[in-house]
Amino acid sequence: MKQLNHLLTSISACALLGIAGCSNSGQETGDADAGGKKPAPETPAKEAFLEDVDAKRAGELVAAASPPVVIDVRTPEEYAGGHIEGAVNVDFNAPNFKEELAKLDRDQTYLMHCRSGGRSGQAKPTFEELGFKAIYHLDGGMIAWEEEGLPTVK
Repeated sequence: MKQLNHLLTSISACALLGIAGCSNSGQETGDADAGGKKPAPETPAKEAFLEDVDAKRAGELVAAASPPVVIDVRTPEEYAGGHIEGAVNVDFNAPNFKEELAKLDRDQTYLMHCRSGGRSGQAKPTFEELGFKAIYHLDGGMIAWEEEGLPTVK
């Protein structure tokens, strides 16, 4: 009889704890909506990156089914002399460089470059500071692109 009482007490305690746990589910953490249902889990955020790539890899990225947006940080004159097809020109030397970058969608994937990699290398912290999520940096810039025999347009 003692064992039966102990068993019933244990079962009752577990049941009470279970009920208490269920009744508070989501309320302490604010996870439940007004109907007491937990929302669907969020899609995990894409890991941010800033990766240096060589010209061959940059060419592969540009030729992909979902290519990155190309950001050419050279001067408008350099850009006019030949650029990667579809590239957006945002002059690193312009006084409004940061403001122009800030207008772009930070969740988009970008391939960023200049003539040789110097200015675009200096631009990396600005992209990071503005919260861009996915940046490929063409190491060696347009010089490396052209040496690889990749196409340019005027």
